[in-house]
Amino acid sequence: MPRTVPEAAAELAEQAAAKAAAATGPAGYLKSSVLAGGYVGIAVVLLVSVSAPLAAAGSPVTRLVQGAVFGLALTLVVFAGAELFTGNVMVMAHGISRRSSGWRSAGTVGALSLVGNAIGSLGLAGAVHLSGVLSAGPGPTGASPAVALLGSMVDGKTAATGPQLFWRAVLCNALVCLAVWMATRAATDGAKLVVLWWGLLAFTGSGFEHSIANMTTFSLAALEGVAGWWDLAGNLVWTIPGNVVGGLLVAAAYAGRAGRAGRNPAVLPPGAVREAAVPGPRQAA
Repeated sequence: MPRTVPEAAAELAEQAAAKAAAATGPAGYLKSSVLAGGYVGIAVVLLVSVSAPLAAAGSPVTRLVQGAVFGLALTLVVFAGAELFTGNVMVMAHGISRRSSGWRSAGTVGALSLVGNAIGSLGLAGAVHLSGVLSAGPGPTGASPAVALLGSMVDGKTAATGPQLFWRAVLCNALVCLAVWMATRAATDGAKLVVLWWGLLAFTGSGFEHSIANMTTFSLAALEGVAGWWDLAGNLVWTIPGNVVGGLLVAAAYAGRAGRAGRNPAVLPPGAVREAAVPGPRQAA
């Protein structure tokens, strides 16, 4: 049986307290955030690599395959342990709701994880570009299938209006945070893997916008010469706020149900703070 809603909310509040404590040592917390950006970037590269031949052939299952493989992103973040900005929005909101963390610490956690995710995304994109794996095997138009797919993905994102990007980002992080929430309630690691996979299949297959994944997507496209860096900036100015709203909506949906009456703020023993600061298989991203 899954954990109850109050039990899961209490666990997220404990995680929020641990994240707030870890963020007081910015260097270590930033390093964990860099890892998360790289992990999401690895999933982006996998998505592009395996679906490029399908996209080139005009296959109708392209998005399904993309969604099926992108679950690697959150699997790495949760099971390897790293700090992902989009998931942290929901976790810190639970902490504020249950008074295990404050607004200032939530802002610090959010800022450090966003900066670290960006560094990890850019670093991963640079390494992949230098490796040449996406540019191998030019197609009929000169560009490889992978680079052609990157260009097509970026074109689709830049063609969307600002409000469209915002709402796609809201929907995206609502699904991501629902996946994290369900993983927190899940009692076994196998169940966690399943719910994480379904959540990411839903947002990727639907074409929603994840700001951290976009950092790698646009960076790869820019390095391969099929996009400009301003395209990335134009996307993030809408998708970051949208992802924040999506995470807050999921937190609000369950914070009220979990309730605060008669519950003490989550307090971790001093020795547990550093251990809990980086999420493991039983912690949310």
